[in-house]
Amino acid sequence: MSLLICVGALAFLMFVAYRGFSVILFAPVAALAAVLLTDPAAVPPIFTGLFMDKMVGFVKLYFPVFLLGAVFGKVIELSGFSKSIVSAVIKLIGRERAVTSIVLVCLLLTYGGVSLFVVVFAVYPFAAEMFRQGDIPKRLIPGVIALGAFTITMDALPGTPQIQNIIPTTFFKTDAYAAPWLGIIGSIFIMVVGLAYLEWRVRSAIARGEGYGTGHSNEPEAVSAESLPNPIVALLPLVIVGVLNKVFTLAIPKVYGSSYEVALTPGAKPLVTAVSSVAGIWAVEGALLCGILTVLVFAWKPVTQRFAEGTKAAIGGSLLAAMNTASEYGFGAVIAALPGFLVIAGVLQSIPNPLVNEAVTVTALAGITGSASGGMSIALAAMADQFIAAANASGIPMEVLHRVASMASGGMDTLPHNGAVITLLGVTGLTHRQSYGDIFAITCIKTLAVFFVIAVYYLTGIV
Repeated sequence: MSLLICVGALAFLMFVAYRGFSVILFAPVAALAAVLLTDPAAVPPIFTGLFMDKMVGFVKLYFPVFLLGAVFGKVIELSGFSKSIVSAVIKLIGRERAVTSIVLVCLLLTYGGVSLFVVVFAVYPFAAEMFRQGDIPKRLIPGVIALGAFTITMDALPGTPQIQNIIPTTFFKTDAYAAPWLGIIGSIFIMVVGLAYLEWRVRSAIARGEGYGTGHSNEPEAVSAESLPNPIVALLPLVIVGVLNKVFTLAIPKVYGSSYEVALTPGAKPLVTAVSSVAGIWAVEGALLCGILTVLVFAWKPVTQRFAEGTKAAIGGSLLAAMNTASEYGFGAVIAALPGFLVIAGVLQSIPNPLVNEAVTVTALAGITGSASGGMSIALAAMADQFIAAANASGIPMEVLHRVASMASGGMDTLPHNGAVITLLGVTGLTHRQSYGDIFAITCIKTLAVFFVIAVYYLTGIV
């Protein structure tokens, strides 16, 4: 019965997310319903002492990353830098290589710190125009954008400032550059296999005589030949974020040490901060802030003219994304405290290999919740100590645990109820029936890449 309660709560949350209901509302409902069926008297203390405590703790740690990432993406958009980067890549690669061009643009923007949600809006008009000119079926666009924005630079490539690469730093005391060679190898695997699949899909469609199609909804206007910023200047903020993320990652522990005490007034109780657990977050926050300032230096007028209105949507989006994930984090903490979770944990622990165990656990929970960051947060909040103990017993570095957890979070997370998938299909004006098959294929390639990386580690010992 206890197992059914846990599974029922997870299934309920997945169902309401699939139906489009707010996770912020229904995550506590699902969690507390499970507690009610287990011990009715425990509902109020569990809600206050566990669910809300974990939820608020997540917001305290990660909301600034969500916020700064959203604002950075918005100023990149307002400045015209995103359009400039897209146009430059298209000119460099060639319009006939539509798939490769769009994937590279998505990679550049997301690795530079632009939110994948922002990338979808920024890239779609250019993708639609290139596919129209090449007479490539429009239904393939979501799969192409998914490969560029939802895979390599979300969690595989070392140094990416996306939240899926930052969350493990607080559990494993690592940084955003953890296991760089494994991350690069995994990225190459995803890129090669993903592009091969998408190019095959394009050739197959053309061989059948299928073109771009007509009667589509949400068709963007043709991209205007307006005066755009110099692409080198447009790329500078992205480079700044990437470089300073590494610089701050190395500098912060040297400046502050493993912990730091401060008292602003004489006689006050010192505030003690465990710097080792937040250095990765501080590094990303500082890099994103410098990236925003860089955009303002080079595009003060176009950004400030629309900054007030433009950032309202960005801030609202960051609040929603952070609260969604925080609610799932609180939900996971409650589920992990239930008797039934011991049965689930026991089944997962029966997987003898610690890295495979971690990968299966993280990607399964990411798939259930429909959120890479949410599923990983649930898994690590509940089982990070077990993963660490198993890794230490096997001599596996924490950096490898970080990279496997991060990449696994972006595996089966993109099931039909995933928020990014729903956004992508909505922006492109396509349906699950038309385009989800290609998104799912990219999902399978991404999931396979995690186990490929694990195999590489065991065969070579490379980190």
